[in-house]
Amino acid sequence: MREEEIEKLRGVVRDCVSKHLYSSAIFFADKVVAFTSDPADIYMQAQALFLGRHYRRAFHLLNASQIVLRDLRFRYLAAKCLEELKEWDQCLLMLGEAKVDEHGNFSDTKDSNVMYLDKDSEDREINISSAICFLRGKAYEALENRSQARQWYKAAIRADPLCYEALECLTENHMLTCEEEKSLLSSLQFAQEDGWLSSFYSCLIKKYDKASVVEEKFNELEQEDISIKPSNQNLICTLKNNTDLLACKAEYYHQCGEYQKCFELTSVLLEKDPFHLKSTMVHIAAAMELGHSNELYLMACNLVKDYPQKAISWFSVGCYYYCIKKYDQSRRYFSKATSLDGTFAPGWIGYGNAYAAKEEGDQAMSGYRTAARLFPGCHLPTLYIGMEYMRTHSFKLADQFFMQAKAICPSDPLVYNELGVVAYHMKQYKKAVWWFEKTLAHMPSPLNEMWESTVVNLAHSLRKLKRYSEAITYYEKALALSTRSLSTYAGLAYTYHLQDNYTAAITCYHKALWINPDDQFCTEMLTLALVDESRQGVESETYI
Repeated sequence: MREEEIEKLRGVVRDCVSKHLYSSAIFFADKVVAFTSDPADIYMQAQALFLGRHYRRAFHLLNASQIVLRDLRFRYLAAKCLEELKEWDQCLLMLGEAKVDEHGNFSDTKDSNVMYLDKDSEDREINISSAICFLRGKAYEALENRSQARQWYKAAIRADPLCYEALECLTENHMLTCEEEKSLLSSLQFAQEDGWLSSFYSCLIKKYDKASVVEEKFNELEQEDISIKPSNQNLICTLKNNTDLLACKAEYYHQCGEYQKCFELTSVLLEKDPFHLKSTMVHIAAAMELGHSNELYLMACNLVKDYPQKAISWFSVGCYYYCIKKYDQSRRYFSKATSLDGTFAPGWIGYGNAYAAKEEGDQAMSGYRTAARLFPGCHLPTLYIGMEYMRTHSFKLADQFFMQAKAICPSDPLVYNELGVVAYHMKQYKKAVWWFEKTLAHMPSPLNEMWESTVVNLAHSLRKLKRYSEAITYYEKALALSTRSLSTYAGLAYTYHLQDNYTAAITCYHKALWINPDDQFCTEMLTLALVDESRQGVESETYI
């Protein structure tokens, strides 16, 4: 057969692959290899077999060719076959020995001659070394060696910043702390035309910076860039309506406690793309915070129907039951989510929370400890362990775990708030004031109702230090955030009472009792305030 006829057959194979006609592609690729025995054609046949899910046959074909040991592409595809067969140790052996350090610098112990087969010179390629590093990371993660997996994922994205999957694994599986994520991004060497990608990646990592800093990142990606096409038409390039970017923004709103804003944005996103799972996850979290049980029920039904084998589906069912306070059922579904995907962080945290809601501390701790072990870059499990210890009045242990959470994520204001609460319970009021002030200083956005309790806690601490004027200022700030808080009115009334301002104290005690008429403290203190006020009136009359 002539060369041009063979080239036409190769074109048929490529066309079959593009049309997903894999059996046809395998048939014709096999004939091309029979005619030529060319390594490039063997690779093409192996690709067709791989895409047709004939993994064992594709591996045998690649392994039988002598070139597999000296060509990275052959070796990588053979390792991908072993990945699909779940033969992880064999997969690592096929990729060859290599060493990696904590910073993601790696070195192969044997040289390989890289051969580029049938590549279009106009296309940008992801570095083959990056793909191999990523596959090593997946193999180590499957073997539960998460430390090695983390290092290889870092090596993958450092070898080529276009290897997004490596960054996704590092961030979604919480393998890095806030500082480690920032350090990794700053070490990446982006091409000049990839400035937008650098900005996008900075939106994907944990977002605990000030609101102005985060908003600037989003604005940078959303601004329009006008370029001129060869046909002299203007092309407006912008990511303003990109679903991935808007999902990141929704995640940021949720983190800031702006749950309604987050819910509205994810609702719009899911109308546009109902199967965007990142938006779905944030939507479920926002619906949980807002108590939208009907929305959670609908989401759970749809997800279980469309994705019965995904952890997020059963997690959403668990969230629905948690929302309606049926904690036993919610725990069962959170457990099912983690059994489907052991690296699904929300499932483990939900599992712990379901036990904690029923004050079953030991089981809650078990879930949180598993999450803390699996996700070293996520501070929430450690934070929740501290909260459980605080609930049982083990304040010193709680303080230790809150400090660990602070080391993992030094920017989260919630950690500082909990440290302040522990200090308050330990009667270290100056320290408590310091922590609560740091909490307010770390707020990523202006104060909202979510942080009303922090402002009240600060006011309580100032009252304990007899700094009554400052305490009253913060109580009033808390009332500006929420007007239906019993503890705020009670604290404010008591502070006025301590200042001998009985009229103001009586007014605030009445407001507190309007919220909860059965509150014993306010009832007793109101009686005392009325007695004190009448005594003060009698004394002033006697003086006259």
